[in-house]
Amino acid sequence: MLYNIIVILIIIICVLLALVVLVQNSKGGGLAANFSAPTQVMGVRQTADFLEKATWWLAGLLIALSLLATISIHRGQVSDPLQSEVKVADYTPVQQAPAAPAAVPTAVPEADQQ
Repeated sequence: MLYNIIVILIIIICVLLALVVLVQNSKGGGLAANFSAPTQVMGVRQTADFLEKATWWLAGLLIALSLLATISIHRGQVSDPLQSEVKVADYTPVQQAPAAPAAVPTAVPEADQQ
């Protein structure tokens, strides 16, 4: 149950991270270029700082949730065949059919004696 919630959060963070990275432009363009008027609440530099901080926070959350998902994954009871022990009570010998009596070689009569 906890693992499923973590996986859903990871997917949401991945989508948000992709959107934030796509909005950014390394040469000062992107969403930050649209807010060039001085009367705006957030200026160009503040928008770029916000997007950069959002990228770092989302990347950090993604790494932390990935580690948490690895820790909380459900591990079934898998037995290693190399480390398993054979119980004596579980061993039942196989009954073999009695062997056929060995054929006794018979002497071949000699037909011609000289």
